[in-house]
Amino acid sequence: MSAYSSDDKTLAYKLGEKLFAELIEQKESGSKESGLDGRIKQSEDRLFELNARLEQRREELQQEGSCTITDIRHHGCAWVLPHPERSSPEIASMVSNDEIERLAVEAVIAHEEARGWKVVSVEKENRGFDLISRQPHPEDPETAIVVRFIEVKGRSTVGEVALTTNEYKTAERLKQDYWLYVVFNCALIPEVHVIQDPVRLEWEALVKIEHYHVSAQKILAAQE
Repeated sequence: MSAYSSDDKTLAYKLGEKLFAELIEQKESGSKESGLDGRIKQSEDRLFELNARLEQRREELQQEGSCTITDIRHHGCAWVLPHPERSSPEIASMVSNDEIERLAVEAVIAHEEARGWKVVSVEKENRGFDLISRQPHPEDPETAIVVRFIEVKGRSTVGEVALTTNEYKTAERLKQDYWLYVVFNCALIPEVHVIQDPVRLEWEALVKIEHYHVSAQKILAAQE
């Protein structure tokens, strides 16, 4: 299931339409506000972009509806174990720490609310991001002008940041709407660093095989 549904995109498009209509109405009423034409052009460009994304997502949903489950085949198995070097200096800073993550999320929520945005946590929904932050419309607080899909990463000091496959793929899909908020020094005074469209940072995939596994049956068969 996509982290950014067709309903999300439809809502964003309707909000964009509403803002564009308000700007046009403002201009037609004779407003001489400085920069109004630029805001109208920016809003129009945003509408075109949102419409393209909406159509693309509708096509994806239509294709997903054609997926079927056929015969289930067993290809192998895997063991999921704690990293054997999780306590080493190189890895320790990247290991999840519930308390540090909690402090980081709290710092980001405070950061967004200080800007006047409304934040909703979706941390338990495995959507590829942790928070949804919305900028309320000045005349209708229940309506959002802009929406950010935020992944939060906290570090006790300053260190490397890693994304899961789900988070990275979601960032690729949402592009400019996906934001990475990295909180350094959570154990001291949290510092919030904001990055839009984090995929552009050229992440390096990390793959490490610790050992190989074979069944006893195969060992016995090979000896025979």
